[in-house]
Amino acid sequence: MLSVADAFAITQQHRLTLPTETVSLTNASGRVLREAVHADRDFPPFDRVAMDGIAIRFADYEAGQQTFRVAGMQRAGQPQQTLNDSNACLEVMTGAMLPIATDTVIRYEDVTITDGQATITIEDIQTGQHIHPRATDRRAGNELLPIGTLLGPSAIAVAASVGQTTLTVTALPRVALISTGDELVDVADTPLPYQIRRSNTYMLRAALASLGIEATLHHIIDDEAVLANRLAILLADNEILILSGGVSAGKADFVPSVLAQLGVQKQFHKVDQRPGKPIWFGTASDKTVFALPGNPVSTVLCMYRYVMPYLQTSLGLAPTPTRYAQLSESVVFKPNVTYFLSVHLTSEPDGRMLAHPLPGSGSADFANLLAADAFMEFPAERSEFGAGEAFPVWETLR
Repeated sequence: MLSVADAFAITQQHRLTLPTETVSLTNASGRVLREAVHADRDFPPFDRVAMDGIAIRFADYEAGQQTFRVAGMQRAGQPQQTLNDSNACLEVMTGAMLPIATDTVIRYEDVTITDGQATITIEDIQTGQHIHPRATDRRAGNELLPIGTLLGPSAIAVAASVGQTTLTVTALPRVALISTGDELVDVADTPLPYQIRRSNTYMLRAALASLGIEATLHHIIDDEAVLANRLAILLADNEILILSGGVSAGKADFVPSVLAQLGVQKQFHKVDQRPGKPIWFGTASDKTVFALPGNPVSTVLCMYRYVMPYLQTSLGLAPTPTRYAQLSESVVFKPNVTYFLSVHLTSEPDGRMLAHPLPGSGSADFANLLAADAFMEFPAERSEFGAGEAFPVWETLR
């Protein structure tokens, strides 16, 4: 059976090639940049005053001058002034242009100003102090935001600073979330004793929202003809389908065979892992289908181990580095499969991240996920895992 690593690699080999679109700067947060942003001028664009105080010529101070006549004030946002008198200084504000013929700023805390005269009260003055020189951060034409940047608050601020009113980003895929099964009823319904309310697709939708993707929700009963008809329509209207349920070996698990009928090429079905073994993945030209096991814990695990990384790289983001945590206590798991354990992560004062195993009732124990914020991945070739050992963790949204 396919290993977890091989299954993951296969999904990454079939990433979608999504088009680009142009969005306004105000609507770009959370999107992935597809055209680099460059500096339109030097950063900073002038010798910038970095402290409120006075600006002088260092040579005058070095010659022994301690008191300077205040000849005026240079505020931020004003045209650059010139200091014409060697016996004088200009008051300057943080963010202002450094006045012409000055080269040193002394903080207000280090001077006293009385009757228009500023007297330096400290001895350690360095030429060029408290000045942010022009172009020390970036030069005009330098790349500020490379392709693949996730546009968070800092990136948005940088784009705004160079006048980018619009940005070219990856277009978000159209995604349909589909639950299957006669036992599932709507959230607003009162289930009969043999029924349960639909919840997996709501969880999947919430996870996708963290990537800015707005997915549609659908439910299909366990009828092969109905399933084929509905999936054909959804395949035509969406780039990605994510199904929950109908992929195991039951008599009513029609999803794999129906997808084959519709021309979706199976890339793999079943992975050597627990939970989530029955996961199915397939492609059709510009379409991708993930069919996840219906048990809630399996659905959550497969979403964060396979689907979310697939979407992130399809959008143009660099793969997220694997994170590790140390086990807080020993764990034993006998079958020789990759085992994913629900854990609660804590950050310890000594810098360690600890993973605390959570008791559960198997892959149908949805309530157990409320306390879990990650799955710890244990290798298949071992069955005993000791406290203090570090293993990969796949974090989830709680």
